[in-house]
Amino acid sequence: MSAIAAIVRKDLRVELRTGESVPAMAIFAVTTFVIFHFSLERDSLEGELASGVLWVTLLFAAVLGINRLFVAEREQGGFDGILLAPIERTALLAAKAAALFIYLVALELIAVPAFAIFFIRSGFWDALPLLIAVLALSDAAIAVIGALLASIAVNTRARDLLLPLLLLPLAVPVMIAASEATKPLLSVPVDSSIAGKWILVLALYAVIFGLLAYALFDFLMED
Repeated sequence: MSAIAAIVRKDLRVELRTGESVPAMAIFAVTTFVIFHFSLERDSLEGELASGVLWVTLLFAAVLGINRLFVAEREQGGFDGILLAPIERTALLAAKAAALFIYLVALELIAVPAFAIFFIRSGFWDALPLLIAVLALSDAAIAVIGALLASIAVNTRARDLLLPLLLLPLAVPVMIAASEATKPLLSVPVDSSIAGKWILVLALYAVIFGLLAYALFDFLMED
């Protein structure tokens, strides 16, 4: 746990100093909302359309942060340090997933209020507690998937192309569950009765992929 905490602190300090990931993710998300706002020519959205706009934007914004997740380790020899250090290699995976989760939360602290300002006219605050749960579980699933795939893509020349090609198909179940859970929360009136089962799907997917990532990461570090 101390190794995980040390790596997370290092990543957060680097992000605070350089601002390479979170600002770019937030600018992308807000710009996308502006484009949707004017292209759809609607002052408000609800239901499945609102859910789709929100999650498509958050997913593609997340790709920007995932792409940079292991770049410092690749360019500055961090992988060699982890291999030589007397710690479990999966500590690096857990730390990167935790750092990415924090990046996603920071993104949503900016993007979700911006989304509400652009598209939501009523019912948003009533649905906020459940929406936070959906966002948190989706962030956990994306963080685990993103950390695993970023560790694969960073060692290739075409990582900017390879990562989205690997990430998007694996993120489809997360996006389906998150969209289905969010759709009734952004409807008018708010209907939270069917969100529960999709929240369980998100939790199950996060756990399954977390176990899979834990099992595979040692072999990826060897390669």
